[in-house]
Amino acid sequence: MRLAVRALNLAVAASFVAAPAVAAELTGTLKKIKDSGVVVLGHRDSSIPFSYLAGGTTPMGYSHDLQMKVVEKLKKDLNMPNLQVRYNLVTSQTRIPLVQNGTVDLECGSTTNNPERQRQVDFSVGIFEIGTRLLTAKTSGVKDFADLKGKNVVTTAGTTSERLLKAMNASKSLGMNIISAKDHGESFLMLESGRAAAFMMDDALLFGEMAKAKNPGNWVVVGTPQSYEVYGCMMRKGDTAFKKTVDDAIKTTYASGEINKIYDKWFMKPVPPKNLNLGFPMSGAVKGLIKRPTDKAADQL
Repeated sequence: MRLAVRALNLAVAASFVAAPAVAAELTGTLKKIKDSGVVVLGHRDSSIPFSYLAGGTTPMGYSHDLQMKVVEKLKKDLNMPNLQVRYNLVTSQTRIPLVQNGTVDLECGSTTNNPERQRQVDFSVGIFEIGTRLLTAKTSGVKDFADLKGKNVVTTAGTTSERLLKAMNASKSLGMNIISAKDHGESFLMLESGRAAAFMMDDALLFGEMAKAKNPGNWVVVGTPQSYEVYGCMMRKGDTAFKKTVDDAIKTTYASGEINKIYDKWFMKPVPPKNLNLGFPMSGAVKGLIKRPTDKAADQL
């Protein structure tokens, strides 16, 4: 009897020793989430159809759906079925600092993975690939970037399109008046109100802006792509355990084929706020990302 009691006491003692050991394995963002019971997701307010708000306070979109796949995995891996999700609005200018300083744990929106940003944050495997083009009125006469000479052109501040447009303006002496709006919604408003002849941005986002226009049929996406860019989800740099969790959740969604349903939902069917169909079939580049997931930037592929 004494031996049985002694064995039971040893087992209980071992369990107390083992619990902290398991907890000690968690570091970085995973530990932060486990300790707080909350994961903070960064989102955009007007990056249709990737991450945006449509009359409510809960974000929606293609990237957001992938982000929620990560939340599902966190709940399972951390044994936290009641894990809370808190949303934090980010902009093109604030998204990287808010990830770096720990305010936001994960940002899945329309953020381009490029070498410059790789020095500041880590990226998940690619979730989308776009080309940077122009949105303009069908009657504007603008067919390509050379037609912008001497015209007002709008883009969104803090984006790669802004950098590319400024470099093009200087190198080709186009004399454009470049307007940097605070977000994609404001950029399109500048275009729709006639204050700009064209809006340069990622082609998928331009189709998203068309979907919420007063008269979508009045607009067209034109121009030779000035870059090809891969979107990824951002997280703090050097947090390998959390990055693996994020990557595994996305890869599982790809491998199961569920990504096709998510894509069709946001690009091939009517989406809020006006329930218009973007009619943007999955490109060969996006199919390639799904077949061979990688966290490399487009110019590294």
